[in-house]
Amino acid sequence: MLTLQDIQDAATRVTPHILDTPFVESRTLSQLTGAQIFLKFENLQFTASFTERGACNKLAQLSEEQRQRGVIAMSAGNHAQGVAYHAQRLGLRAVIVMPRFTPGVKVERTRGFGAEVVLHGDTLDEARQHAQTLAQAQQLTFVHPYDDEAIMAGQGTVALEMLRVVPDLDALVIAVGGGGLMAGVATVARALRPQIELVGVQTSRFPAMVNALRGTHHPQGSSTI
Repeated sequence: MLTLQDIQDAATRVTPHILDTPFVESRTLSQLTGAQIFLKFENLQFTASFTERGACNKLAQLSEEQRQRGVIAMSAGNHAQGVAYHAQRLGLRAVIVMPRFTPGVKVERTRGFGAEVVLHGDTLDEARQHAQTLAQAQQLTFVHPYDDEAIMAGQGTVALEMLRVVPDLDALVIAVGGGGLMAGVATVARALRPQIELVGVQTSRFPAMVNALRGTHHPQGSSTI
């Protein structure tokens, strides 16, 4: 089970390689809502997303044998770039399987980090299955975008930073895709400030977490753009 110590250890690993991004009050949103609203600017990370925190933490823990063989990931964008960038930084081979609907700009940016990009499948699930097949065939370490405690721990470092800047936060509103970010943030928040309210927000186009928690069957979208 993921613990606060796991996330504190992750912070030690990733801090030299990622930004401690600004966490500042938005005067505009505060005025509109009548509450004090703070924003965490993870778009300032080198790959423009928090997801590189998890990728960095995961790759930092690979064995020497795993490093020599390389890694593989499935993603339509942000996770792909995070894995590709930190693999390049560490000198690792990286194979990224992306569904065919992935926007060209994300494909080219991932290739720009030195990754081998494989376009496969019309859904994320088809891309994931192909990535797992390649991982077995080529003995690559599969880096899951969210269902991995090392990934969750890396993402959770964002909450350590937020609560260090504003220790008395009343609520955290967190974007939810697969749930890796929320898992890490919730672990930190419940350990350091048990009374804090946690709110997960998921786009109606990709309601996987809503379906999982509520037993609903809302259809999944494809491209995010």
